[in-house]
Amino acid sequence: MWETELFLEAFPILLRAFLEITLVVTVLGSFIAAVLGLVWAIGQRELPAWIARPLGWVLDFIRMTPLPVHLLIVYHGFPAMSAMTVGVVVIGIHYSTYMAESYRSGIESIGKGQWEAATALSLPQRRTWRAVILPQAIRNTLPSLGNWAIAMFKDTPFLIFISVPEMVTEARQFGGRHFTYIEAFTVAGILFLVASYPTAILMRKLEKRLAY
Repeated sequence: MWETELFLEAFPILLRAFLEITLVVTVLGSFIAAVLGLVWAIGQRELPAWIARPLGWVLDFIRMTPLPVHLLIVYHGFPAMSAMTVGVVVIGIHYSTYMAESYRSGIESIGKGQWEAATALSLPQRRTWRAVILPQAIRNTLPSLGNWAIAMFKDTPFLIFISVPEMVTEARQFGGRHFTYIEAFTVAGILFLVASYPTAILMRKLEKRLAY
């Protein structure tokens, strides 16, 4: 039975959890993922094979294992770290492996002629990356990175495994106190939609704009 009073009571509670936990984890995790993903992508291309190949195996392992497993391993393996810190770091590293693939595709989309032109001009390797390759690769990768950030946002409920009081955790606890869950989870669904839908629209427009 729907109760509007409980819906209105749950809204500020979940909004606070959204702003203080869910949004913070998403923003910080996205930053970590974007930076590390770029490092992994460049490393796999530039490092010697005896380093790049094991790095690729590690990244594949992270991609192919569930996020909750990573959260629980790090949470129990490093008890000195707060649950919030574990959540941000683990979700950032987890998604960095996906963003690395996006960066790799962006780098591979750069024509071979541009690499050859940089070599012909005797540009140092670092400058070639900084001035020629990365600006184009990142531009081509932006829509994909945005989509991964949205996916990360929707995966924040997995933080319940390490007792981080994010929005869905708060909705579950609110429902348990009042013996009805529909109102609280409706609020959570609305907040997820309000945050992710405009971002998805923006990413689609950006993708179309960059295609021309």
